[in-house]
Amino acid sequence: MKPAIGTWLFLMLASNAGAAQEYGSVRVEVMTEARSTTVASYRLQRYLKARDCEAELLFNRAGDSDLVYRPDGSDNRRVLDAVNAFGNYPVPVWVTRKTAGVRSLEELDDRDVSLVAGSDPVSGRLALRALASVGVTPKPGQRYEAGDFNSALGLLLHNNTHASVSELGLVTPFLESQGLAITWQGEPVRGAGWYANGKTDSANPELQPCLKALLQLKRSDDRQIFNLFPEWVHGFATPDSQP
Repeated sequence: MKPAIGTWLFLMLASNAGAAQEYGSVRVEVMTEARSTTVASYRLQRYLKARDCEAELLFNRAGDSDLVYRPDGSDNRRVLDAVNAFGNYPVPVWVTRKTAGVRSLEELDDRDVSLVAGSDPVSGRLALRALASVGVTPKPGQRYEAGDFNSALGLLLHNNTHASVSELGLVTPFLESQGLAITWQGEPVRGAGWYANGKTDSANPELQPCLKALLQLKRSDDRQIFNLFPEWVHGFATPDSQP
């Protein structure tokens, strides 16, 4: 005799709950602005497990996870830095078309600019501050907010804006081929990376395989995993490796 639908559903949920208990005691969390985490989550979970990191993977819970990726924060408890394609801290830049002849930030006064939506300070906050320092404040109608760095750059390339925010390591390969120029370059930005929970001992043996796996993770190896992170994130490095 087949179980009733309600019984079957209960058994299925109980089975899933049991499966959740198979995770290790380490909780790895990613604070992300990705629209979907389904594919990236599966691939990251599989990547970690293959490297002996038995962890429960969570997203945007802001809870008591042992290891959390955050876009910014204090140096306290940061165990791995997010780094750009050069292996360095990210550097915010304003990019313009060479043909526009923009030689300084002052020349962006009353011009349209492309920004990137989100909490990542590299996506616009620091670039807007640089404009404000020379007395330039784009009006709301002059600030075009794109969903990602590529889209923001696309607005510039299609002549919809006069300048676009970007990140040095991300945009450098396209400067020559797309006829672009860096009009402003900021200071390296610390803060993005993996943080150990204040209650978690970063020397915990169960945490070490996870830290090692994340340290070896590179965008060039699995771009789908990196959909969880801003486009400038190429990989991760120990804080003591940065200048």
